[in-house]
Amino acid sequence: MANTTAPFARMNGCGNEILVVDLRETSAQIRPEAARRLGEGAETHFDQIMAIHRPRTPGTDAYVRIVNRDGSDAQACGNGTRCVVQALSAETGQKRFTFETVAGLLLAEEHEDGSISVDMGRPRFSWDEIPLAEEFRDTRAIELQIGPIDAPVLHSPSVMSMGNPHAVFWVKEDVETFALDRFGPILENHPIFPERANISIARVTSPSSLTMRTWERGTGLTRACGSAACAAAVSAARTRRTGREVAVTQPGGTLSILWRDDDHVIMTGPAEWEWSGTLDPATGAFDRDTADSGEERVIG
Repeated sequence: MANTTAPFARMNGCGNEILVVDLRETSAQIRPEAARRLGEGAETHFDQIMAIHRPRTPGTDAYVRIVNRDGSDAQACGNGTRCVVQALSAETGQKRFTFETVAGLLLAEEHEDGSISVDMGRPRFSWDEIPLAEEFRDTRAIELQIGPIDAPVLHSPSVMSMGNPHAVFWVKEDVETFALDRFGPILENHPIFPERANISIARVTSPSSLTMRTWERGTGLTRACGSAACAAAVSAARTRRTGREVAVTQPGGTLSILWRDDDHVIMTGPAEWEWSGTLDPATGAFDRDTADSGEERVIG
């Protein structure tokens, strides 16, 4: 059987490395081994793949599958969703989109200034919806720590789901001083998280701002994570550390997060086109387009 190739674009959302792959003209899927090969490549290294498929549900614009660097699936990626919006908007001129994902529907809109807002839906706080392996009545701070019992390095995280599980550890020191590359893998795979979890360290810098770093489930350290920014902003408001509109600064840049009165979380930020090419979704073999004007282009 002949190899199938698909157009793709290397993009980033606030520093979050994204591959947007257009599979609308094929029934092919991104294979785990292809994701791992692409993730190991110097040119194609990524945090998430956003695989665009034909719509499955009337009234939606596309079905989007989200793939981590280790080949596992993710339920949510706000930064990647912004990249999909920019790519499809450049292709069609459309500004508003409804995407279906494994976690549900996502509404997104590109604004006149080029920024993109994504409705990330409603957060979930119940222990069995996050999910956790045991019951905690109050998920604003659960019993979980790393380090010595009498002097833990990190402890009492806020936990919640933004379509995927998140744990946010609150600190007073600079978030860069913590060895998240060492703690992240341990906490991601802690038995309390049966589906693993995204692990963040966050510091409130004002009633309307915070800084954070994230170890992403299935990916590792990233320069930005949109769903983690939402989780941190909501958790900050929920624990009365901030108000409901927060500027969240990550190593890759700053996102604006609004937790609306109707409980929906709106994330607004940039997306950036880098280059395009074609790839084999089964193997990860790719070719980069030779013509590259440096300007925003449609996929492929």
